[in-house]
Amino acid sequence: MHSENLFTNYSQIENNAPLADKLRPKNLEDFFGQQPILNENSLLRSAILNDKISNFIFSGPPGVGKTTLIEIISFNTRSKLIKLNAVLSSVKELRNEIANAKDRLINSKRKTILFIDEVHRFTAVQQDALLPSIENGTITFIGATTENPFFAVNKALVSRSRIFTLLPLSENDLQKVIQKVITHYSKKDSKKVHLTQDAISHLVKFSGGDARTLINALEMAIETTAENDAKEIKINLSIAEDAIQKKNIVYDKNGQNHYDVISAFIKSIRGSDPDATLFWLANMLEAGEDPNFIFRRLLISASEDIGIADPNAIVVVQSCCDAFDRVGFPEGLYFLTQASLYLAMSSKSNSTKSIFKAIETIKSTNAFDVPLHLKNNSNSYVNPHNYPGNWIAQEYLPKSLRGLKIWEPNNNGWEKTQYEELLRRKEN
Repeated sequence: MHSENLFTNYSQIENNAPLADKLRPKNLEDFFGQQPILNENSLLRSAILNDKISNFIFSGPPGVGKTTLIEIISFNTRSKLIKLNAVLSSVKELRNEIANAKDRLINSKRKTILFIDEVHRFTAVQQDALLPSIENGTITFIGATTENPFFAVNKALVSRSRIFTLLPLSENDLQKVIQKVITHYSKKDSKKVHLTQDAISHLVKFSGGDARTLINALEMAIETTAENDAKEIKINLSIAEDAIQKKNIVYDKNGQNHYDVISAFIKSIRGSDPDATLFWLANMLEAGEDPNFIFRRLLISASEDIGIADPNAIVVVQSCCDAFDRVGFPEGLYFLTQASLYLAMSSKSNSTKSIFKAIETIKSTNAFDVPLHLKNNSNSYVNPHNYPGNWIAQEYLPKSLRGLKIWEPNNNGWEKTQYEELLRRKEN
């Protein structure tokens, strides 16, 4: 009776599982996407099929197949697969599994694969408990993370693992996922599901390369439509829009994609492209990026990319930043936009980078003295304010460095005007 209850409970759990879990592939033939790392000649494919798994870290956004690959490995290995979560598992539990793995290896010569989900959340204590058993071969380690492992995972684990990066699924792969869902309902309930092309396009576009998001949305559309009792169900654009209303942005605020997007944003400003600037700004905002981080990068760009071609640029950005602090979202969106567009449309100059040439000059110059007329309380100093135009020819560099050119002005905006004025003064 007890065993029957266990079986019944398991069946209920299985029946209540999300469709995405029910449709999870059991072999590589049914696995969609990731051809760069799973093609016929790939190291990973060969390792899985020949049960030669070594220490791996799978990184990539949600819904691209990291956990599915673990399941496929479990079906293709003679090793014992243990699954733990970096957040939920205690050090004691981790050490117990390592001890079990050691006993298993000694007594039955069976290896253990220890899978750690959310491995980027591993603490130093957890790592200390794990590393020796990886090094001596007691366990084979596999980690999964949505972050860039080179930024987010402990270097000791990264150095002992082969990194595989999984990418968002392509439109073609996502359409295969849709067909798999349709086939599932056809076999399970003998229901014919029809999707209009507009509905397919919407679901594919707004799933953001995430198979799980796509399946969940399509499941909701099929199960909640008014025709769900019918043998034929038609999913049009309106139903698809209700099922998935907000695009799933592929973005990790601490990992490589975070840095790639902010890089594209700043380079669009530097390239004076307001459309691209707004596109990347919207990408960050929709992904939940910290506006203070964006403002910090805008302040840097105001000096690094605009500089004295438009000295007002940094004033505008700082004013918009202060205004955002007072107002917040949603109206604060205007201040982020204004600051970004102002920089994108401003004249550009990177002459502030001349400071690095000055620093190198200081480092490479063995000795120099402050000229006598520039020293404190000097009687030989000539004050420019006592002359017309507040300027008079006078040497300001050390004697050994006279004639040195450090500043490299750009021929743009206010900087151009002021430089031309400076040259005019020197010529007179």
